[in-house]
Amino acid sequence: MNTGVLIGCLLSCAVGFAVAADDNKKPTAPKASLTVTVVKPQNASLFQGVSANGSLAAWQEAIIGAEANGLKITEVRVNVGDRVQKGDVLAVLQSDTLRAELAQAEGTLAEATASAQEAHVQADRARALQQQGFFSNAQLSLALAADASAQARVQTARASVQLQNVRLSQTQVKASDAGVISARQATVGSVVGAGAELFRLIRQGRIEWRAEVPASEIGRIPVGASVQMTAASGQLLQGKVRMVAPSVDAQTRNALVYVDLLGPAGSARAGMYAKGEISLGQTQAITVPHTAVVVRDGFSYVYTAGADQKVSQIKVQTGRLSGDRMEIKSGLKPDASVVVSGGAFLNHGDTVRVLNPLAQATTPAPLPAAVAK
Repeated sequence: MNTGVLIGCLLSCAVGFAVAADDNKKPTAPKASLTVTVVKPQNASLFQGVSANGSLAAWQEAIIGAEANGLKITEVRVNVGDRVQKGDVLAVLQSDTLRAELAQAEGTLAEATASAQEAHVQADRARALQQQGFFSNAQLSLALAADASAQARVQTARASVQLQNVRLSQTQVKASDAGVISARQATVGSVVGAGAELFRLIRQGRIEWRAEVPASEIGRIPVGASVQMTAASGQLLQGKVRMVAPSVDAQTRNALVYVDLLGPAGSARAGMYAKGEISLGQTQAITVPHTAVVVRDGFSYVYTAGADQKVSQIKVQTGRLSGDRMEIKSGLKPDASVVVSGGAFLNHGDTVRVLNPLAQATTPAPLPAAVAK
C-alpha cells in the first residue's frame, strides 16, 4: 500500500475520533421528571365563619310545683311532650278538707258581720243618748270601742275567707307559661308537700344552641350573626346569635355563644349534641386549587414553575377551604405559576414539562392590598 495513502487514512481516523470525543463532551438537556399544568392564583370571595360544637338546651325551663301542703293528687291531665297554654290545669289535688275550712271561714265571717252591725247600732244609740245627757263619756267610749272591735273581727274573718279561697285555688296546679312539658313527677294518689316539683316546662317551646367557642374567637362574633347547625339527629337548623357570654370558663378557656333557633326544631331535642358554623360574612382571598398544596413534615408547600422549566418549592400558610379552592394567606406571589397537581412527586429544582406555558403569561386579577400582603 502506498505510504501516503496509509498516512492519510490514519489522519482521517484520528480526526474522526477527536470529533466523536468532542461530541461526547457536549452537555445533554436534562430529562423532565413530570409533565404538569400550571395556573395563576385567583382572587376569590370566600365564606368566613367560626366552627363550634355545643348542645341544644331549653331557652328557659320552668319548674312547676305544689303550693299546698299535705294534699293528695287526684288527677294528672298532661304528659311529657304535651304542649300547654298559660293557665292550663296540669294536675288537681284533693280539695274536700279545704272546702270545709272555707265554709267554716265564711260562717265565721257572717257571724262577725252580724255582730259588727249590732255594735255599730249600739254605738250610734250611745252617741244620741250621750248628747241628751243620759250616757256619760265613759259609756260612749265603751260603745265606740265595741263597735271598732267588731269591725276588726269582720276584717279578720274576711281575710280568713280569702286565705281559704287561695288555698282552694292551689289545689289546681296550673301552667305558669305556654310551652312544652319536658318532665313529670306527678302521679295520681301521691301526697305532695309544699314546693315539691311536679312538672318541668320548656317555656314557649323555645330551644337554643349553646356553642362553645375559643376565647380567641369571641371578639369576632357579633350579636345577630346567622348560624347554621346540624343536630345529632341529622336535622339542619338555622339560627341567630342572641348573646355572647360575658365570661370564659376557667377550665376549658371557652365561652358560650347563645343561638336562638329560627323555625321549628323538627327532630332536634333539648340536650342533643350539635355542631355548626357561625357566619362572619364574605372576604377576599388568594386561592389556588387544593391539589396544588402539598403537606410535608407538618408544613404546607406549593410548587411554582419558572421560565427555565424548573420548579421551586414555596412554603405557604393556608387558610379556608372552599370547594376545590384553598386560601393562601402568605408566602405566594400573585403572579406565580403554580403547579396544579403532582407536587408530591416533585422536589425543589426538578425539571418539568409544562403543558400550558401560556398560562404563565396570564395576568392575574388585581388583589386588594389587605389580601395581597
